[in-house]
Amino acid sequence: MTNTVLSNPGHCDLPWFSDEMTASLPALRSFARGLCRQRDMADDLVQETLIRAWVSRHTFLPGSKFRPWLFTILRNQFYTTLRKRSRMTSWDPEAAERILVQQPEQEAGLHIADIEVAIGKLPDSQREMLMLIASAGLSYEEAAIVADCKIGTVKSRINRGRAAVRAIIDGPEALR
Repeated sequence: MTNTVLSNPGHCDLPWFSDEMTASLPALRSFARGLCRQRDMADDLVQETLIRAWVSRHTFLPGSKFRPWLFTILRNQFYTTLRKRSRMTSWDPEAAERILVQQPEQEAGLHIADIEVAIGKLPDSQREMLMLIASAGLSYEEAAIVADCKIGTVKSRINRGRAAVRAIIDGPEALR
């Protein structure tokens, strides 16, 4: 087997190309088994390498060495596979069934709408504090600076605002 120079640059002689691929199979398998240390994974790796080489045959530069080109594809595919497998985990079917259940989203949307309506009914000072603390994520100290009031006032408004929202959503019996 020789790495002959093809006469037409950019064009790959298909019989030559497939003959070179076939002749390289034993060496590719050996290299893949050395990398993977698993026969099945190595065979899959060689198969993927041959597919990628065939699809990319137009990129092979005539006059260059064929086997190193193939081995580069195999090596790159091996490391790509390792990266993909590192992100994957095996699942217990029973655990997957419990974990992969999506809760209904309709009720969450209704609850959010209820909270928005309830907050809209609050006095401005309580609504402002709830928005600064709960929505904007400010600390009590930061909210006091923004509202130009004392921290005790912020805490009081937050407490009264939360109670009022709860009463609006759940009704007056929720306060008992």
